[in-house]
Amino acid sequence: MISSSNGISPSLKVKTELYNPTANWVFVPLRRAFQYRSKCVMNRRSFAFRGIVASGVSVMGSSAVIQPAQGIERLPFKPEGYNFWTWRGHKIHYVVQGEGPPIVLIHGFGASVFHWRYNIPELAKKYKVYALDLLGFGWSDKAIIEYDAMVWRDQVVDFMKEIVKQPAVLVGNSLGGFTALVSAAGLPEQVRGVVLLNSAGQFGDVNKLTEEPEETSFQKFITKPLKDFFQRIFLGVLFWQTKQPARIVSVLKSVYVNSENVDDYLVESISMPAADPNAREVYYRLMTRFMFNQSKYTLNSVLSELRCPLLLLWGDLDPWVGPAKANRIKEFYPNTTLVNLKAGHCPHDEVPELVNSALMDWLATLQQPQPTL
Repeated sequence: MISSSNGISPSLKVKTELYNPTANWVFVPLRRAFQYRSKCVMNRRSFAFRGIVASGVSVMGSSAVIQPAQGIERLPFKPEGYNFWTWRGHKIHYVVQGEGPPIVLIHGFGASVFHWRYNIPELAKKYKVYALDLLGFGWSDKAIIEYDAMVWRDQVVDFMKEIVKQPAVLVGNSLGGFTALVSAAGLPEQVRGVVLLNSAGQFGDVNKLTEEPEETSFQKFITKPLKDFFQRIFLGVLFWQTKQPARIVSVLKSVYVNSENVDDYLVESISMPAADPNAREVYYRLMTRFMFNQSKYTLNSVLSELRCPLLLLWGDLDPWVGPAKANRIKEFYPNTTLVNLKAGHCPHDEVPELVNSALMDWLATLQQPQPTL
């Protein structure tokens, strides 16, 4: 069914980002957004089938029976959104349900709070569950800023301080997983544990410093403007493709081992934010400026600062972020529990019963949170 280590019982009843950038208004593991065949020409195939910081693509079998999420309570879809919080002058969307120790859910690249549709109602039976849209995604503002991993870290840290107001567990998928890690490292006293579902992030040499070569006048005034011009044209076409429902469905089916949950609800939760007037510019900034500065943030550097228990709920059939990466995280950070699931990049939506059960079992092993800060 599922295999686990570090003490989680696999007594789970069976029921079972990352979209490539050709549909890249969805969760991509951030590794390689651009590759060039020649000057200003992108290797479209590499661009289409790589993403944000994915590492480890081995696939490990499992005997789990995959079934659609039938009869599970689902978060109602609200086109107008749920709750809003103002952060640094920007409107941030979030959901809150239940009572008890708090849990904060952080979505992947291009997704939203609605990607936790099958998790929020179940977890809310015992916990106070928060889910927020990262700036630039979902129902949060499409801010025209210079995006960086630390922007989302600061957003989550401030959300914890201003909205949650007590120690919580951070749960993240893909980009949201890496955001959870860096947030926990920066706020150790307010994070009781971290849960990663096929997280973004890559291991690297933390001591290796890459020096940017000095830009010549020719590069500054001729080469760079030309490159930016052609990138904008290419990414403009690409963005138009990404928000087409048929394309979204196609890409979703490529990363869900079982595509039963690829439905109108999921497609609409991805396509609606892309209609925002600023969405195209945010997409351009994410695909260019943000993608190129990720090597300075490594998993080993962040894990070295982590001080709380870690749970990995890993879809072993993820075409981008396979079990090898989960195993390496566990080797590097011993205070880790690993649960392997027969699912793709988004196990929380593909096999929600298994994810909810494993998460609840692990949460029960944590110490009770301290009083409100």
